[in-house]
Amino acid sequence: MIPLLFTLITLPYAPNALEPVISRETIEYHHGKHLQTYVDNLNRLIVGTEFESMPLEQIVAKSQGGIFNNAGQILNHNLYFLQFSPVSADNHQPQGAIIEAIIRDFGSYEAFKAEFEQKGTTLFGSGWVWLAADKDGKLVITQEPNAGNPVTKGLKPLLTMDVWEHAYYIDYRNRRAAHLQSLWQIINWDEINNRYLAK
Repeated sequence: MIPLLFTLITLPYAPNALEPVISRETIEYHHGKHLQTYVDNLNRLIVGTEFESMPLEQIVAKSQGGIFNNAGQILNHNLYFLQFSPVSADNHQPQGAIIEAIIRDFGSYEAFKAEFEQKGTTLFGSGWVWLAADKDGKLVITQEPNAGNPVTKGLKPLLTMDVWEHAYYIDYRNRRAAHLQSLWQIINWDEINNRYLAK
């Protein structure tokens, strides 16, 4: 019997709550099937290894190969799914410390969004585009292929967009840029600000 060391996160919104930006069908496949597979794989792979008792971020920072790929995808997807809130919510504009940092480091919110979308659109193949902070709070945008996460570079991950095709193909087919542009409508900036301020 494989011990269930990690479990599938519970979404803080209904499967259809992000429509029309992300459909119920995409949520059911992306969260319910893809992410569940990574959780099952990691639980199997870490049994009897040094990673069996490590927290997820530590596994991502220290592992390689199959363990890294599955742990990275769990961490990435957890941060991804928990950064959203329904279109009708009133928290989709950045406020507080995070917008001050965005303006300081990118010049404006619009300049930040343009660079973020450009890096997400031009990342070759599958992967993730991230807003992350260094130890001094300076913001950077990174392109991470496959299961990559900024924690491997000593950075704190704040916001991400998934550019694996399974994240958007049902709703947008091959229109990655349109998918990235639409996601701003459901970003929960209160959550991003809390991540930024967290020690």
